[in-house]
Amino acid sequence: MSSTILAIESSCDETSAAIIDNGKVLNNVVASQAIHQKYGGVVPELASRAHQQNIVSVVSEALSTAGVQQSQLSAIAFTRGPGLQGALLVGVSFAKGMALALGIPLIEVNHMQAHVLAHFIDEPKPTFPFLCLTVSGGHTQIVLVKDYPDMTVIGETQDDAAGEAFDKAAKLMGLPYPGGPLIDKYAQLGNPFAFSFSDTVMPNLDFSFSGIKTAFLYFLRDQKLKDPLFIENNLNDICASLQHHLIGMLLKRVEKASKETGIKQIAIAGGVSANSGLRSQLAKTADRLKWQIYIPDFQYCTDNAAMIAMAAHFKFLRNDFCDLSVSPLPNLAIQH
Repeated sequence: MSSTILAIESSCDETSAAIIDNGKVLNNVVASQAIHQKYGGVVPELASRAHQQNIVSVVSEALSTAGVQQSQLSAIAFTRGPGLQGALLVGVSFAKGMALALGIPLIEVNHMQAHVLAHFIDEPKPTFPFLCLTVSGGHTQIVLVKDYPDMTVIGETQDDAAGEAFDKAAKLMGLPYPGGPLIDKYAQLGNPFAFSFSDTVMPNLDFSFSGIKTAFLYFLRDQKLKDPLFIENNLNDICASLQHHLIGMLLKRVEKASKETGIKQIAIAGGVSANSGLRSQLAKTADRLKWQIYIPDFQYCTDNAAMIAMAAHFKFLRNDFCDLSVSPLPNLAIQH
């Protein structure tokens, strides 16, 4: 079934649009929102306003650079959730209006499923079944993927997400937002065994990152009482040790999931999958356990419309459309 689909992503602080033609992603236009840096995190109301300002130009650029006319579109896809209510509403409303005006179908996409399906944008592509560790500022999950629409969460965080732990730790060290990439940068220059932190034991395949955040807070407090310049004098080693610990928490559960399911095809997705330390440790673990691993290109790790487009492509093939009464679902989840 031939198709040309416009996809829109607006779940948080990235306004993005992409065109996919018969399963091939033609582009991936992203407008970031620098305004949140001075607040140390995403401000939902400011994110919504920025989406309103950016969405027309982002969509226009996606169509223009792909050489696609609006009349050539087969469907409009959008992120329904999870995400920020106001941010999602901008994307949903724009997609509904455009689809109504053009008389073409709407396709709603689960943001987290799209992160998983980003692995089908480029080669190599995993075969079913595979396990996907989805790690971002809002989610940390181990997903059992049996088919394009058939995904089940078999482990997830019971409190904070891994990406949020990275950013909060960075803030405690006085690093600007977003701090996760800066921790990764400094970690490459430090000793990952300089300092140690205790893990939080959770049942089954679940995660917990609230404990390490609290432990890190008190660690810095105690060290600064001894040496007020402790962070400045040990920044690389602190970042390397913290990153090593957080990655260990992630991969320990993935290894357990692989043993329990017998699946040796392992993928990672989400913003934290851009972390060089995670990519490196995953590769080492794969060599040891004979895994086949799949890591998306950097541009498809953070929030982007290309992954929304790929998810929409598979839904289009199944005639899986929604009607104009659709509304945002900020807490939309993958099946458990």
